[in-house]
Amino acid sequence: MSKALINKLCIVGVGLIGGSLARALKKAGAVNTVVGAGRDETHLEKARTLGVIDEWQTDIGEAVQGCDMVVLAVPLGAMQQVFAQIAPHIADDMIITDVGSAKASVVEAARAVFGSLPATLVPGHPIAGTEKSGVEASFAELFQNRRIIITPLETSEQSAVQKVEYMWQACGAEVVHTSIEHHDEVLAATSHLPHMLAYALVDTLARMDARTEIFSYAAGGFRDFTRIASSDPDMWHDICLANRDALLKMLHRFTADLQQLSKAIENNDSDYLKETFARAKKARDEFCDG
Repeated sequence: MSKALINKLCIVGVGLIGGSLARALKKAGAVNTVVGAGRDETHLEKARTLGVIDEWQTDIGEAVQGCDMVVLAVPLGAMQQVFAQIAPHIADDMIITDVGSAKASVVEAARAVFGSLPATLVPGHPIAGTEKSGVEASFAELFQNRRIIITPLETSEQSAVQKVEYMWQACGAEVVHTSIEHHDEVLAATSHLPHMLAYALVDTLARMDARTEIFSYAAGGFRDFTRIASSDPDMWHDICLANRDALLKMLHRFTADLQQLSKAIENNDSDYLKETFARAKKARDEFCDG
């Protein structure tokens, strides 16, 4: 067997992110064996048939045994339960990381199970994804030239942090470090809030009497803006609750700005509208396209 960065990898939750990670590492020759773990045997067997994983287990404790890297790619609401299942099987050289979109809740879940946080726990979050879900939507290039945020803990061993970095770099990603608090604030603004807006808009229109006609006229702009409303509802339910404080702060700020915009339209405030739209266009062009 060839010398690889990871000898035996366990991915708990072989969906879009977990499946894409497995595909990318296999393509890069950075892993020898990938074990998939989860509750659904049919789903896991599909992942094996697709070549995403090499073997699978529905018993998560059994799945992680002998692994030098364990990646938790489960909904945030399931993190504590998964930590509890793997806790009796953790070895000194077993690195544990995750892909959750809110980091404080992951650390809280780990602390609730372990008490003292394991030195090999290194929280992480890939800033990548699509509106699709499931292992069949996974692809090896998902992380190419995308950012991966790692939020090392004070207890995290440097060797564990480095190995998690190398894992993501092998997938073609750029790895950056930040604090847990900063991560959750930034993601509330740039990811969690936009998903709330997309869900809310589609739901508002879908509940209108003229919804059939409204959606029949939906063009590219509407489809682009609301694409993320096709994301997994269960996952986003968990994210809302896990990052509640930071998300509420952004929702309140955006609501105030939206009310100001509504007031400007009501008052025919042409200057406010032009200034707002011009400022937004400049920011979008500079930061997203520049």
